Amino acid sequence: MSFEMFSASHIAAIAAGILLFAGIILLRKQLRQPKVNLKARYGLAILLLVSEAALQLSYVIEHSWGAASLPFQLCSLMVLLSAVLLLTNAKRLYDCVFFLGSMGALQALLTPNLDEAFPHFRYFHFFIAHIGIIGASVFILAVERYRPTFRSVLKSLLWLHLLAIPAAIANYVTGTTNFMFLARKPASSSLLDLLSPWPWYLLELEIIAFSICFMLYALVKWLLPKHNYD
Repeated sequence: MSFEMFSASHIAAIAAGILLFAGIILLRKQLRQPKVNLKARYGLAILLLVSEAALQLSYVIEHSWGAASLPFQLCSLMVLLSAVLLLTNAKRLYDCVFFLGSMGALQALLTPNLDEAFPHFRYFHFFIAHIGIIGASVFILAVERYRPTFRSVLKSLLWLHLLAIPAAIANYVTGTTNFMFLARKPASSSLLDLLSPWPWYLLELEIIAFSICFMLYALVKWLLPKHNYD
């Protein structure tokens, strides 16, 4: 069966994500206790790493591993960086994971670039990975009390362009990959369908990326004032 957007399985995955995010927010004070905090961070990090390892293993088992299997898509990179952040609690990664992780994973959850439906392995991997990325962002926001600034927006956009370098090189060298959708729009339906043809949509994406990051910053600024550390 092919995956259908906003089908029962799609809505169920979104609902599971909302439950996780709500749980992190509601239990934020308990999750700040040192032992609980460590277990929660490590548990979510391991889940993200296992999901990526399982995906790579599936390619090997299916004899389909190739250049396109490299983790150079934005969300694949966010899986790895989110895991590193959770394992180390490195505050220098907060901006990157919160803005880029939230931006990419939210778009992926709402308009999945996914062919396989429930109960295929790819279905579970896709939603576990993307829910985990957003979960890491919610965790640093609610539990670690991260408060972004306007400078954070600019730093996250710098991160985005740095991460795009290996993706663009891989696309150029192979001529077949489409990491971070820099070479062409995805084959399945996505928000990119509303934009201009290549390469002009790349310029439009610059504006969209800044707008989304700024809206995330403004939303947090409005909902969670800097002095609010409850």
